[in-house]
Amino acid sequence: MAKTVLVTGASAGIGKATAILLAQNGYNVYGAARRIERMHDLLSYGIKPIGLDVTSEESIVNCEQQITNEAGAIDILVNNAGFGSSGAVEDLSIDEARYQLDVNVFGAMRLTQLVLPKMRANNWGKIVNISSIGGKVAFPLAGWYHASKFALEALSDSLRMEVKQFGIDVIVIEPGGVKSEWADISNEKMTAVSGHTAYKDMVVSTQKATTNLALPEPIVIAELIKKGIEAKRPKTRYVGGYGARPILFLRKILPDTLFQKVILSQTKG
Repeated sequence: MAKTVLVTGASAGIGKATAILLAQNGYNVYGAARRIERMHDLLSYGIKPIGLDVTSEESIVNCEQQITNEAGAIDILVNNAGFGSSGAVEDLSIDEARYQLDVNVFGAMRLTQLVLPKMRANNWGKIVNISSIGGKVAFPLAGWYHASKFALEALSDSLRMEVKQFGIDVIVIEPGGVKSEWADISNEKMTAVSGHTAYKDMVVSTQKATTNLALPEPIVIAELIKKGIEAKRPKTRYVGGYGARPILFLRKILPDTLFQKVILSQTKG
């Protein structure tokens, strides 16, 4: 019997590519997002679109209950819904910072709480949390985004040790750069928040450094997700995308002060 997968943030980018890839490989896939009108094309792949706002308890509960009623259980949860609130820590409002954590951390963990009882009962399940190299490395002008991904990494590690006894795997995916609307939205937010403040020069140089990069398609991350959920003994983390491995390698071998110099050298005019 086909395993049932819920992919959040399935209206674009990594989420959409993952939903399609898994559906093409025999999984029973539900694609969830706030913008359900942007998932109509998924129907042709046999994917079932479902509305989901991960900041709403009612929406999260209704989504989980609908899928459980229709399919019996969510066997694999791909927590992909997320965004980046860019801007200097000084400039970004605390309300916006809370919303960043609501989407990237609390929404993912609330869904996880809801799917775990069935997974424990079945003695099988996969929780896939889409983090980022930004869950291991922090860059300027994205502090609250990094805070959310660092938190997701820590929660994943704790959860993995808690649920291993029940036959449940917790897998972290750490993408680098991929082609998506994410970067454009992030840059627009960065300009709006800090483009006219004391950090405006850093905003300009940061955007220059991240423009016109040769980014891979989201399918490269979707394939990592598929590899992780199909592995008998999955790795704790899978890394892919533009710049991911070299950046994480430098972070591992360089002392903090030297690594910061390398990063800051990329954000000077």
